[in-house]
Amino acid sequence: MTVRPVVRLPHRVLKQRSEPIAYAEAGTLIEDLLDTMRASPACVGLAAPQIGVAQRVIVVDVSEHPKTTSCHGLVILVDPEIMERGEPAVGREGCMSVPDLTANVERASTITVRGISPSGEKTLITTDGFEARAFQHEVDHLDGFLILDRVASLSTDVFKRRVYR
Repeated sequence: MTVRPVVRLPHRVLKQRSEPIAYAEAGTLIEDLLDTMRASPACVGLAAPQIGVAQRVIVVDVSEHPKTTSCHGLVILVDPEIMERGEPAVGREGCMSVPDLTANVERASTITVRGISPSGEKTLITTDGFEARAFQHEVDHLDGFLILDRVASLSTDVFKRRVYR
């Protein structure tokens, strides 16, 4: 098991566009992403740049999240791309790479995403709600965008994360 440190803003890898990777070469990276996601409380997704690797791989699993309405279980995608977007909706998001803040972010309420599975199969997923938001969040990381880049106003849509003890 390799749990890697999650890089934080202002690390430069978070602001660059990630490079494609052949699914056959993504095995160790996928395992590290999964191990890191599973070791991180409340984490529902992770993108390769968040562990310092500028390659196009994401993992998403919203199964345990209370806001989940649609759920495809654990999804691993190499070179994911959002093909269709539905109507926009604003929702609060957090990010492991911006751990002290949350933000109101506008995202499509429904999406279709395609990518390559770890076994090399083309995958097409249509989803909505919280799962759609999670996919968009992780694909944004591959394109060098963070939640702070997606807010309408830094002064009214960004909040200090509450810490409960």
